[in-house]
Amino acid sequence: MQSKVVPATTPFLLGGPFLLALACLLALVAAFGVITVGAAVMGVLSAVTAGLLATRVYRRDVTAVASYIKSLKEAEQGLGLPSEASPTARLLAAGVARLHSDWLERNDHLRKGLETSERILEALHDPLILLGQDRGVIRANAAARNLFGDRMAERDLAATLRNPHLLGAVDAVLGGAASRIVEFSLPVPVERVFEARVTPHRSHEQGNASAVAILTFHDMTAIKRSEQMRADFVANASHELRTPLTTLLGFIETLRGPARDDPEARDRFLSIMHDQSGRMSRLVNDLLSLSKIELDEHTPPTGRADVSRIARSAVAALELKAAARRIRLSLTVPPNFPAVTGDDDQLAQVFQNLIDNAIKYTRDSTEVRTTLSLAGGRGSTPMVSISVADCGEGIARTHLLRLTERFYRVDPARSRALGGTGLGLAIVKHIVNRHRGRLTIESDVGKGSTFTVFLPAAADEVNATAPKQAGGNAA
Repeated sequence: MQSKVVPATTPFLLGGPFLLALACLLALVAAFGVITVGAAVMGVLSAVTAGLLATRVYRRDVTAVASYIKSLKEAEQGLGLPSEASPTARLLAAGVARLHSDWLERNDHLRKGLETSERILEALHDPLILLGQDRGVIRANAAARNLFGDRMAERDLAATLRNPHLLGAVDAVLGGAASRIVEFSLPVPVERVFEARVTPHRSHEQGNASAVAILTFHDMTAIKRSEQMRADFVANASHELRTPLTTLLGFIETLRGPARDDPEARDRFLSIMHDQSGRMSRLVNDLLSLSKIELDEHTPPTGRADVSRIARSAVAALELKAAARRIRLSLTVPPNFPAVTGDDDQLAQVFQNLIDNAIKYTRDSTEVRTTLSLAGGRGSTPMVSISVADCGEGIARTHLLRLTERFYRVDPARSRALGGTGLGLAIVKHIVNRHRGRLTIESDVGKGSTFTVFLPAAADEVNATAPKQAGGNAA
């Protein structure tokens, strides 16, 4: 019976494949941060090179393969196989290269999917916020950032939204409750009504499920304003139209009865009826105009308006009315006056109402002055001012705060005699609110009143205009 001699290198040859497989797995983990099925394949490939650690040549191959794996991590594309390694080591490196190529392809696919999801999230019209378990804001899309500001990320939701009902619903959902719907309003800069939906969601991070909530907002302002508009229109129309309608019915009955054959009374009554009909027509038009403006008040305009051109048109349109009472209309506009962000038609209505009011209430043979100027800025937004000043009797301070209310009149009898509807300044206020501006009223009893509108200017034009502000021209 012959005995079999086992070479002294056998233990090293048996241990070599496993040590090499372990080295390759560790290199892959260091390079790519994960252990995949490909890593297991590496172990199989390494078994083919049994005994590599037994010689210096194979130790050099291991070093070359490890260096190759490290280079793959830093490369955006595949690399050539190490030329100095043995065929066995090159075979192992080829397997690593295939795994790296698959990893790059899968990573690119995931990256493109993530970018698509990001674009969809950012393009959503409704604001969306993702909340963590501690009520901190994890993500907010563009609509949410535009509504609540860019600084809400990684902060408690309460730092941005302080509505107790909404925060209570969020806390309940984060605590395990079902979806909640809450209606709330934001009072500034213009009151807006939102329906907020808080929905529970589960995400998996590092193998552990953590509860989060998705908070979405739906703007209900237009719907609420439409409902309020119908109610207000019915209430205002029924109240304000009752008097002229009663007057018309009374005169019609008189003309059909006692004044049937009285030419002088008929002409006088028909003149009054004509005035009352005109007042009703103006009232209905102003109510419709005000309702439309209120409906869009929460949506600021995005166009550009040339206020100097609009002011000149308004002054020209009212010159004949002013001339009938020997009133002079003056307009002062600095050269190269900047445009504003606004709606041409609505701003024309502002000028028309303010100048028309000034003509009505100024004294005969006086002057109504319209002045355009730069007015500094509100925060980072440059502003322009448009002021209309008259030389009338003035308004007592107790009335100033209520002048922009619907149908509020300091002197109702005089206002009706002058053809006013009591809606002109209310229309001005709502247009200015929509343009994110402000209206100020100053008045001295016995001297006159000044109405000033401040509007956001087009910022790119202000710097070029400011040095030329010193001069002015009168129209």
